[in-house]
Amino acid sequence: MGFACGSPPAYGFRFDRRNTVSHAGPGRRGAAAARQRRQCAACASRRSGASSEGDPVDSNTVALIGLGAMGRGMAASLRRKGHALRVCDARPGVAQAFAAEGGVACATPADAAEGCAVVVSVVVNAQQTEDVLFGEHGAAARMAPGTVFVMCSTVDPVWSAGMERRLADLGLLYLDAPISGGAAKAASGEITVMAAGAPAAFSVAGPVLDAMAAKVYRLGDQAGAGSKVKVINQLLAGVHIAAAAEAMALGLREGVDPAALYEVITHSAGNSWMFENRMAHVLAGDYTPLSAVDIFVKDLGIVLDLARSSKFPLPLSSTAHQMFMQASSAGLGREDDSAVIKIFPGIELPAGPK
Repeated sequence: MGFACGSPPAYGFRFDRRNTVSHAGPGRRGAAAARQRRQCAACASRRSGASSEGDPVDSNTVALIGLGAMGRGMAASLRRKGHALRVCDARPGVAQAFAAEGGVACATPADAAEGCAVVVSVVVNAQQTEDVLFGEHGAAARMAPGTVFVMCSTVDPVWSAGMERRLADLGLLYLDAPISGGAAKAASGEITVMAAGAPAAFSVAGPVLDAMAAKVYRLGDQAGAGSKVKVINQLLAGVHIAAAAEAMALGLREGVDPAALYEVITHSAGNSWMFENRMAHVLAGDYTPLSAVDIFVKDLGIVLDLARSSKFPLPLSSTAHQMFMQASSAGLGREDDSAVIKIFPGIELPAGPK
């Protein structure tokens, strides 16, 4: 049986009259700084081992914020392994639907974090993570000293290192823990976690990571190392998807049967995991987003920003980024990332389901 807690959602998203989700614009810096100072004072005044309202922290209860393609599967894995869950999502009804099979549906990150030793955030980017922690009804104000915030998004490594310091000032622990593997592996508890952070954070959050993942890599004692590895993984993933789309597009232009091409390549040296996975979407004509075009606009942008800071050339990444940018500007940003193949002219793609 599921339960509900808290007040209406108000953390970094706004819902317009068409019921579509858009990111809230940047907040006023002064107001944000004042809010964070209030939250810091609230954190400092809490008793160790208790929530902001004096409730004891439960080491088996986990808050998971963000029930998208990855987050929902991760939450299901935690539930399957016996963890009590408090879940939250900005979209109306999503947390309630998940909690119908077990767990507590919470309206805000603050409500979800109450009484939990570990808070897992599976949102899209750094701005959403900021909103989860420090936005209106943010989680930081309700997290007891020593609570671990597990950040699973793909972000700038410098930003992640800074977040560790900011949370340390509030008496909170932080794991830089981006993830990989896709929705199916998230649902089966077989994702890969690229984690970095203080040993104390691993000590508390280790069982939670193990419940969600087949591989948990400890990449250092300071945040940022995990995000650097994830950024490099995204470099390869984005380039592989772009190359796979280019190869399939050339085959279509030359009149090669796409199913035959797929069969041959997936049993030949030119194959990649991304070709095998994403070109199956193209053959099915199904661009339902599991990972969207705009994700790689963001992630390859982070890759290029990281390299630019040290004047390091990345010609393949730059080209792949431009391909995803072209697809996004053509209105394909919310389609599956395999839709990058649609930028190629003069080809007829397999028809999708009717």
